[in-house]
Amino acid sequence: MRTLTDRFWITATALSLMLAANHAQAQTWEEKKAARLKPLTESEKQAVIDAIPEAPAIPPKAPRKILVFWLCEGFIHTSIPTGNFALETMGQKTGAYTATLADDYSVFTPANLAHYDLILFNSTTRLKFPNADHRKAIMDFVAAGKGIAGIHAASDNFDNWPEALAMIGGIFNGHPWGAGGTWAFRVDDTGHPINQAFSGKGFWHKDEIYQYNPATYQGKDNLRILVSLDFSKAQNQAPLLQPRKDKPAEAASAEEAAKREVPVSWIREYGGGRVFYSNFGHNESTFSSKPMLKHFLDGIQYALGDLSAEATPTAKASSLTPALAPDQPPSK
Repeated sequence: MRTLTDRFWITATALSLMLAANHAQAQTWEEKKAARLKPLTESEKQAVIDAIPEAPAIPPKAPRKILVFWLCEGFIHTSIPTGNFALETMGQKTGAYTATLADDYSVFTPANLAHYDLILFNSTTRLKFPNADHRKAIMDFVAAGKGIAGIHAASDNFDNWPEALAMIGGIFNGHPWGAGGTWAFRVDDTGHPINQAFSGKGFWHKDEIYQYNPATYQGKDNLRILVSLDFSKAQNQAPLLQPRKDKPAEAASAEEAAKREVPVSWIREYGGGRVFYSNFGHNESTFSSKPMLKHFLDGIQYALGDLSAEATPTAKASSLTPALAPDQPPSK
């Protein structure tokens, strides 16, 4: 039986937790980002600059402008400042585009979007787009033949906007492959222009990788898959063999795990425009990886309409040459 003192402390603890939750909910975006996001050091900036390609894969057909949007209404990734710096600096260094950074829905008006060729969502989460006019402005932008790109958590959005959810390709449904792990990746189409960063080979990379809600994932019938997890490797299978704490019966067998398909980067044509999405980018270190920044730049140039690349969905494409990762990650 609990004593009066026990009941007091239980009640006090519950009240404290409730007040803390209410305080967190009451925080503004300005307060949240100030608490969560830190500026880059000069050495961190230099590491990014050193990884940026010297030139784009192809010169732009015209001066290009991209709008990099980074507002979060859900989880806030600490890699956002690194991604913003990399995206902005990559445009400056290569001449492929000029980037403008924004984190307020007010930028999504027809008059403002008329200045841009691409909207890039940099690890945005749970965006609501409560203003229907803003939603229409984005879809009109795509219908006019312009581009959409997304980095990492750009697929953790649009849960109340089915059209945009279909456009990006699917919604986040957990990340069994955590940020501390080094995972094996299959290059699904070694000859594809957006995969030239990987030199025709599969690879290992340290990052957090999502799986997608099957009800929303657009699949190989709609997406041209560029990179995916390599499930011939036991390291990639291992997280699927562990039962989830909330659903202990859902662990996969080794045979089931080996057959899994988890895409990581893809492109598609949508509504008159072009879409590039890559799940890479949870870790800050991804933005100081030369292959990753070239992969991002080539994908952006495709979405801008400068880099010609086959977007026929994977299920309908022919003569694809995949490449698996080496048997083991490179030694440090």
